[in-house]
Order: sequence, then structure tokens, then C-alpha cells
Amino acid sequence: MVGDMDDDIRLRRQGGSGHRALPHTADMRIEAWGASRERCLVEAARGMVECFADVTTARPTAVEHVRLAKVSDDDLLAALLDEVIFRLEVHGTVAVDVEAETVDGCLDVRLALADLADVEIIGAVPKGVSWHELRIGADPYGWSCAVTVDV
Repeated sequence: MVGDMDDDIRLRRQGGSGHRALPHTADMRIEAWGASRERCLVEAARGMVECFADVTTARPTAVEHVRLAKVSDDDLLAALLDEVIFRLEVHGTVAVDVEAETVDGCLDVRLALADLADVEIIGAVPKGVSWHELRIGADPYGWSCAVTVDV
């Protein structure tokens, strides 16, 4: 069955990336993985968006670039998700695509954004990132992370 741990491990051994949401009381828990730290971070952001919005048909109306200073990997994960939430709450835009790369020790992020009105809302909208049980790090298959998002 797709989504089983065996499928995830098989995909990861082949250098694949992905994410999944897990049930969590009154919040959402996201696990993500990728061959690199940057890919893992991107998957976490995409996973968070997919928990509350169907962006499959949304077309971006703007692209914004964000540079996140070199801090701990945990801080980068929280900062990236906070950036996505900030744009949602303050500007009414949803990240329909995310790309990231490390440049000069900082994380350069490209957010393709669509207006909230153009996206189908399918779940509870995130309000913030919890530091409780937040983790990101290298593992035998690349990088993985897990984070709880307050809704």
C-alpha cells in the first residue's frame, strides 16, 4: 500500500523526496524527507500547505525571494514554515511552489504565491510552528524532518 513505511524507505533508497501528514491532536504533524537538507525543507513546506489547501490547479500570481540567515537546521525549518504562514496571514497568499538552495551559507528560498481566494481550502489553516519535538537532520538516506504545526 502506498504510504506504508516500506514504500517510504524504498523511495528514499532511490534518492526520492516526499512528505506526509500524521494525525495529531488539535494540530498537524508533518514528516518530510529528501536527498539534501534543502529538499527536505522544501518538502516540509509543501507538506504543510497540502494539509490545508488544494493547490493543484492554482496558478502563481507572484514570486517572492527570501533569504534565511545561517542558523541551526532546526531554526531554518521553523523560519521557512513561519515565512509561509506569514504570507498567508498577512498578505492572503498561499505558497503553491517552493524552491530552496544554500548560497553563501544562507538559505535562499523562492516562493511562488497564489491569492488565497484562488485556492481551495481543505483543512485547518496553520497559525504557527511548535518547537516541541521539532527535528531535522541527516539520516542514512539523506535528510528527514518532523514538525508540529499549530492550527
